[in-house]
Parts: sequence; structure tokens; C-alpha cells
Amino acid sequence: LIGYLSYRGRMQATGTCSDGSNACGNPAITPPAGDDEYMEEPEIEPVLYWNDLKMMLSDKLRNVNFNDIRKLSSYEAGSETDESLANNIHGQLTDFKLDKVWNDEHYVTLQVQGRYVNMPKTVSCFYSGMDLATTSILLCSRIPVNGSVVLVRAGKISFAEKVANAEGLNAVGVLIYPDPADYKLQNNEVLFGHAHLGTGDPFTPGFPSFNHTQFPPAKSSGLPGIPVQTISSADAANLFRKMNGEVAPKEWRGNLSVYKMRSQNTDGTKVTLEVNNQMVERKIHNIFGVIQGFDEPDQYVVIGAQRDSWGPGAAKAGVGSIMLLELARAISSMVKTGGYKPRRSIVFASWSAGEFGAVGATEWLEVTNLGLLTDAFYLIQAYLFCSNHFRISASPMLYKVMEQTLMGVKHPVNGRSLYDNVGSDWAKKVVPFRMDNAAFPFLAYAGIPAVSFSFYDEGYPFLGTKQDNWRNLALSVTHLEELFRTATEVAGQMAIKMTHDHQFYLDYEQYNQELLKFIMKISPYKQEIKGMNLTLQWLYSARGDFSRATDALTRDFKNTDLNNRLLCHMINDRIMKVEYHFLSPYVSPKDTPLRHIFFGSGSHTLSALLDHLSLRKSNPSAFNPDLFKNQLALATWTIQGAANALSGDIWNIDNEF
Repeated sequence: LIGYLSYRGRMQATGTCSDGSNACGNPAITPPAGDDEYMEEPEIEPVLYWNDLKMMLSDKLRNVNFNDIRKLSSYEAGSETDESLANNIHGQLTDFKLDKVWNDEHYVTLQVQGRYVNMPKTVSCFYSGMDLATTSILLCSRIPVNGSVVLVRAGKISFAEKVANAEGLNAVGVLIYPDPADYKLQNNEVLFGHAHLGTGDPFTPGFPSFNHTQFPPAKSSGLPGIPVQTISSADAANLFRKMNGEVAPKEWRGNLSVYKMRSQNTDGTKVTLEVNNQMVERKIHNIFGVIQGFDEPDQYVVIGAQRDSWGPGAAKAGVGSIMLLELARAISSMVKTGGYKPRRSIVFASWSAGEFGAVGATEWLEVTNLGLLTDAFYLIQAYLFCSNHFRISASPMLYKVMEQTLMGVKHPVNGRSLYDNVGSDWAKKVVPFRMDNAAFPFLAYAGIPAVSFSFYDEGYPFLGTKQDNWRNLALSVTHLEELFRTATEVAGQMAIKMTHDHQFYLDYEQYNQELLKFIMKISPYKQEIKGMNLTLQWLYSARGDFSRATDALTRDFKNTDLNNRLLCHMINDRIMKVEYHFLSPYVSPKDTPLRHIFFGSGSHTLSALLDHLSLRKSNPSAFNPDLFKNQLALATWTIQGAANALSGDIWNIDNEF
């Protein structure tokens, strides 16, 4: 009907014949003289809605041949084989017809295995202190550890955190072992790990590693000053049998035959711990590919995965690298042949030296202008260990998009949505980022919203060992191929969701809840704070300003013409900078790289403020009033700064504060 009416509308009106009759018809329509053909109507592009894009992505991922991609193996960072793998990934991204593919090179200092004394087959814990410790040995549990080598059970937290805790108690060395209750390994198997309480190259903290830059002598404050070594459960059992102390507490014991503690040296037994690792300079390669956005190309989503591993690294690095390549292939095909036009750019990144503490990712963050990176969102998918549990680590700003994605993806085994599997209270089960997760420096160092997820439980014992290969992964994880597609679809849906809508899909209002939780934790100390002639009024005011700023931003977006690209871009800029402004501007990135007041590390964080304040009740002699005053003032102004940034223009900032 529309076509008929538009055709009739272009025809000349019916004329009246010279004899007065109305029988004359319309004259034939002929093109003007000299025109060889008709002007064609412009073709209207089809509109792709969210459900169309989800179905298209699912179809693209259905064609993955899992048997072929198992051939991908990971290698030690900076090795010739790692460089060969980097070139392979570069070639595949080029074949996928991305808009641009490039390399990023860094010269970093890594610690590698050297000469071992009496233990030639032992795998080292890298970035260990290089001292020699000869002393008594004891189980680290409720007894003084001053001047002792402590025996530590692996699990729960990272090696680096365990070593930092032991060093803080004046231990002189650390031995870390896998207990059979936690790791179903052979009794002579040892774990890989590193002891750097930080990310990136520890010898260029806060600035990038290049071979042509003259750096001042520097060393990360997160490097341990004591020797650290991983040992097998058999070695741990032998050490336990030589201890003459009381039996270890029941909650500490695992599946070894004996657990003893030495609380005093009565028979002269000593243990010598010597670590002989070597420092080497290695060239590492990060590989990038980009699909440029059509409306806001300077705002982008980064999808990344660790490429290197000390062993085969099937679960640790192989799964994530394969997901990265499959997503690049699928999304590029959607853009090139499927008609999808992402509003923002999508960057695919393959990181090296992740096993040494997200070195490749951190060095790229350090060399790249952070003002540019505030217009980014980071998504990493790295692990696939089981078919039962879905584990998430994320910035609060990404809870909303994660929940929408969980509702839209079905579990490959039971057919229910992932949301039904994790439950409506899934946000309460979000786990903190581990420091060795490549997403962690994006959030804690650069202030970029980040998320990492996995199908995971404690049943996969081979992570961080030489047994982490494709065969063991396939034997340990049922429905491996289906889980792989599901995990890839989760990552793909999140990336497309972030690049499809006019508004950047970040829930900035979620930080209202995080700030409220902090206020509720500090409020019980109101009388103690009043006793120091201080008040929480300004902290309450800063939190209130942030809440009002989020409400104003929501109203601004509702009143914005979504077809006005400039206005949409301005609002998205305000949204993107929320996370960045929770980086404390009052500490040095060199001395305190992890500046985020919620997720960072140091005295500037809100958790450190609360821990310090609790000492006023539990241990008054350890409480420092001047330090607390400084912590409270800087935390207040960091929150106020985030509120001001969210408000937008300077004339909209509440200067009554």
C-alpha cells in the first residue's frame, strides 16, 4: 500500500480533455531527456536489535571446532616459542580482517630458575628474596615466627600475600606446599607462583619498561626481602616429622599423616633455605587487534587474555587465548558481513608475562596515556575449570550488565539460564580480584571498570602445575566443549552490549551502595572520632553529593536526544570517569601503584582506614591519631572529587562543601 501511494503521488494529475470529458488518462511518465536510467531510491539499512545480535553471535560461535583449537599451547614469557605464538596470534587476527593489528614490545626483568642446592627438581617461587636463611622451622599458626622459616599451606590467597604476612611477622623464610586435602596431586608435584605483592615489572614500578629509557634505580615495595620456595607435599611431610612441637590445630590439618608445630628450639635442629634464582631481561610481546566503532571510536572495550604459562597452561592461559581468538573471529564477521555497526571500538589483547604478575598488561597501562584509557572498559575471561560453579570478579559498575548477560545465556548442561544457576543474590558472591589476575591492574591501577569470570570450583587440581594440559582438563571437566562456547558467549554478549546502546552500559549508581556500606562500617566509631575532635559530617556530605550527582546524571540522560551524538558522547564521558576518580590523587603511582580506594592496596584505601580505626579499641598503643586524620581527610576528598567529576561542568559542582 505504501509503495502504491508513493507511486501515485509522483504521477501527474488527470487532465481534462478538450471536449470536456474526463476520459483522458495520465500521460506516460518518461525520464527527462538525456537521462539513461531512473534515479534509484537510497537503500534503507536493516535495524539490528539486541535479540538479533544475540542470535547472530550464538550462530557464529556454533561453528567452533574444538578439536582444532586444542593445538594451541602456552609457553614461558619472553621465550622464542612465546614469540612464535605471538606471531601466530597476530596472523590470525589479521586473517579475521580486523581494522588494525599491532604489536607492543617491552623489555622487562623476570626471575627464572637458576642453580638449586640439594633440590635440583624443585620449581621456584619467582621474585623471591635472594637471602640465605638458616634457622628453626615451624608451622605458621598462632605462635611467634620471629627469626624462623615458616611452612605455609597453599590456597585461599596468593603466594605474595602469604609471604607478605609472614615477613610482616618477622619470619626469615617461607616454604609453601600443596596439601593433599586441597590439591589432588602426586606427592612430588610442586606449584608455580611468584611472591611479588604487586603487578607489572617490579623493577620499574609505576612507569613502563623500555630498553631505550634511562631509569633511576627503583624497586617495587611489593618485592619480598626474604627467600621463598615452593615444595611438594612429600617434602612438607618430611619437615613435619622433624618438628617436635605440639600437634597443629584441627582446623589447620589436612590429609598428611602428621602435623606438628615447633614453638621452641630444644634439640638444635636447623633448616637452611637458599634460593638461587637468576634475574634476566626478556623482551615480551603484547598483541592487539581492533574493530573501530562507528559513532564513538575513541571509547572502547578491551577484551584480553593471558597467553604465557610456566607449564602447558591449558586452563590457565590456553582457554582464555582461544576465547579471545574466537570472539575476534565472530564479532569481526558480524561487522563485516552481518551488518552490525558497533558504536564504540572493540580491542582484542593477548598479554605476555601474566605468570609473573600481569606484567604485560600492567606495562601497557603504564605506557599508554591514562587520560585516554579512562574511556575504556576491560573484560577478561581466563579460566574454565568445571561445569558446576560460575565465579565472578567485577567492578560494581559492571554488576548490571553481568546480570543481564547471565539472564540471556543458558547453562549448557541443565538448560536453565546462568542467572537461575547462580541465584538472584549472585552479587553477594562476587569474589575479590586476585592480584595475579590480568584484569586487576585495570581496575586498581588505572581506574578502568573490569570483570573476570570463570566456570570454577576446587576440583581442578592442576592449575599452576606441569599437569595443566588439555588431556587433564578434558578428563576433569565434563561437557568441556559446551562450557567453552557458553563462556565465550558470555564474554561476547557483554562486549556487544557495551558497544550497542547509546549509553555506556555502566551502573554508576551501584557505587552509592558501596559508599553506604562504608558509612555503615565507620559510623559505630562516631564517639571515638568525636573524642579526637573530629566529625564524620564532611564524609556524610561527600557521600550525599555523590548520590545527588548520580541522580542528576540519570535525569540528564533521560532528557537527552539520543540522536545527538555530541551530547551522548559527553554523558558517556562523565560515566566512564567515575571509576577513574576513585583512584586517590594523593598518593604517588610510583610508590603506591594500586591507588583505588575500594580495590587498591595501601593506607589510602577505605579498608585500611577501617582497620586502623579498629585499633583504637583493640590496641590503642598501635593507633596513630595523626595518620588517621590524614586517612579520613584524603578519603573524604577522594569521594568528593568523584562526585564533582560525575556532576560534569564546573558550574554544576556543589561548592557549599
